[in-house]
Amino acid sequence: MSHSPSKLLLIYTGGTIGMIKDYETNALKAFDFENIKERIPELQLVDCQVETISFEQPIDSSDMTPDLWRRIAEIIESRYADYDGFVVLTGTDTMSYTASALSFMLEYLRKPVIFTGSQLPIGDLRTDAKENLITAIQVASAQEDGVAKVQEVALYFEYKLYRANRTTKVSSEQFEAFESPNFPHLAESGVHLTFNDSILRRLKADEKGKELVVRMEMSSDVVILKLFPGITETTVRHVLSIPGLKGVVLETYGAGNAPTASWFLECLSDAIKAGIRIVNVTQCVSGSVLQGLYAASAGMKQIGVISGRDITTESALAKLRYLLPFDFSREEFKTHFERPLRGELSEF
Repeated sequence: MSHSPSKLLLIYTGGTIGMIKDYETNALKAFDFENIKERIPELQLVDCQVETISFEQPIDSSDMTPDLWRRIAEIIESRYADYDGFVVLTGTDTMSYTASALSFMLEYLRKPVIFTGSQLPIGDLRTDAKENLITAIQVASAQEDGVAKVQEVALYFEYKLYRANRTTKVSSEQFEAFESPNFPHLAESGVHLTFNDSILRRLKADEKGKELVVRMEMSSDVVILKLFPGITETTVRHVLSIPGLKGVVLETYGAGNAPTASWFLECLSDAIKAGIRIVNVTQCVSGSVLQGLYAASAGMKQIGVISGRDITTESALAKLRYLLPFDFSREEFKTHFERPLRGELSEF
């Protein structure tokens, strides 16, 4: 029985992967993705149809904003019925933030949205761009019994497919630039493209009849506060007194520990009473917040600081921005944050 090849949309927002060298001027210029199969003939071997759309002005990853997340979401929403999957190319420096945000914005997703990029421009001799792009397209086109293998927002980089909202960038120099410290790889590309079927995300039984919902409203009134030895009351109070502040990702030590000084807990308590949602996330690359395990975190648990458990900072920021517009009560917000919505944290 024959099958129709997958139809994919490639969305180029900017970043290193879309750069090629102009050998007359020796400067980098944007790659024309309209002619992608001419420049990367290997793509003709992939059983899918690829169409492209690019931002008029490519965005450097350092300039990525929630407004641009919305632009990506709008493209996917407006073309969702026309394509079997999407590959999104962005700069690597903020890719985990962007991909995490899209995972929350795209509710009841049934199609692959695969983020990728590269450490070197697509025109470089030793580039990682071609492999990342080719395999990301192959992942997005993969089907089993006519159904997409991947039905979530994922990130492909250097032979590994990750759940996007579990990733963090760990190297600016190595081709293996990303890792998923607290969650296994969704797939690995070697001689064969091997999927870890048992952890691929699927909609729950009561969600299967739902159509895609795109949540465009993302709060901008959030900050990340990283603790360090010697942090002062003045600094903490200043951050927590930012006008209009609604949410804080508090990067603590180890298993969620923080100073036990009375002024520190008073600062947090005053902010929480003022309606600010504070989420405790560990600074460690891997591991989990276990609020109350040590005396250095027991006080925070008592005053209502939310445990981020094993969520990444990037995903915690995105989840805060996603949840805040719902205007939940303090307890409702805590309940929603501490349970996995898109597989971004583990069940305990």
